[in-house]
Amino acid sequence: MKTYIKLLALFIITGLLLVRCNNSEPQGEHDHKEAEQHGHHDHEHGEGSEEVVHLSEAQFHSLGLKVDTLPMRYIGSYVEANGQLEVPPQNEAAITAIIGANITRIEVIEGDKVNKGQVLAYLSHPDLIRLQTDYINIWNQLQYLEKEYERQSRLFDEKVGSGKELQKTKADYKSAKGMVKGHEAQLRLMGISLDKIQEGEIYEQVAVVSPLEGHVRSVEIKTGQYVQPQTEMFEVVNIEHIHADLMVFEKDVHKVKEGQKVRFSVESLPGKQMEAVIYAVGKSFEQDPKAIHLHAEIENKEGLLLPGMYVRGQILSETHSGFALPETGVVREGKKHFIFTAHLEDNKNRTEWTFEPVEVSIGAKEDGWVQINLMESLSKGSKTAWNNAYYLIAEMKKGEAEHEH
Repeated sequence: MKTYIKLLALFIITGLLLVRCNNSEPQGEHDHKEAEQHGHHDHEHGEGSEEVVHLSEAQFHSLGLKVDTLPMRYIGSYVEANGQLEVPPQNEAAITAIIGANITRIEVIEGDKVNKGQVLAYLSHPDLIRLQTDYINIWNQLQYLEKEYERQSRLFDEKVGSGKELQKTKADYKSAKGMVKGHEAQLRLMGISLDKIQEGEIYEQVAVVSPLEGHVRSVEIKTGQYVQPQTEMFEVVNIEHIHADLMVFEKDVHKVKEGQKVRFSVESLPGKQMEAVIYAVGKSFEQDPKAIHLHAEIENKEGLLLPGMYVRGQILSETHSGFALPETGVVREGKKHFIFTAHLEDNKNRTEWTFEPVEVSIGAKEDGWVQINLMESLSKGSKTAWNNAYYLIAEMKKGEAEHEH
């Protein structure tokens, strides 16, 4: 009986071993199948993450995509500079009174265009009349002393007159002549005709005139007001030679020099880009902020440009030739920049566009263009997307997300 039980147990164990062998495969073959299956999944994953964007012709046209070869273009490097519009010192004037007097009449208002020598206002005061009468008296005295000096000189030469009398007459003559010259200088400054005064004509009021052609920037007086000789009455400015006065910070000073081009804009001309050329670079630093002044002559003046207007400018310091794209053809993803190559393919009797990202580095920017530095050369004739790079990168990321899901 025991022998029977042992044989029965051995038979069962043997049967179980045979069943297990029939249901199992060799470990190598199992590993190979697992590897094939894993490889198939990897391949599928690779295809799903190719980072390629597919667009139909209809999608391509609806997005307004522009595709062409990567162009060569000159791109400039710029130094940022801000400042304001100014005129040379000789083109603006602060007009004061020559003598203390009252304003009797004002002939201009702010903004008026004036010519050189044009009357701006009239002054009147008893001191003006006194100056003229004093001049007439001393001038008449000078005429007498001049003749007396000539007579005494003649008498002395003939040994009839005394030397003492000649010396006294000469001293009086020289003194009167000096006083006449002083009065004449004052009267000329006020624009009073000496010939008319010598004929006995007295001016009750004198004119204040503009020393240059330009526009009246400010009027600081009122009718009837008494003005001292140092009181500023008018400001006149000639804007014909208005220029851009820009400030460049210390770190960029070595990049600027005379003759460089400047692009700038002012608030009074929105959207208008103006151009200038640097004609003078300052040789001393402002302390706060630490910067130098430079002056640029405006080439395309238009509109109302006034001294003091704020200027935002760029100084062209260098020019580079290289590949470039419109800024909308480049996209930043993290710390990297990408452009997209474009291919038109036939896919099952229909055409579609494929766009593939290419990592690049960027350089200088100018007028909406950006310099492109390729990390790997593109094949000859390769085309790139010139716009909508943000849309393409978004579509690519959306495709990756769908695949991962």
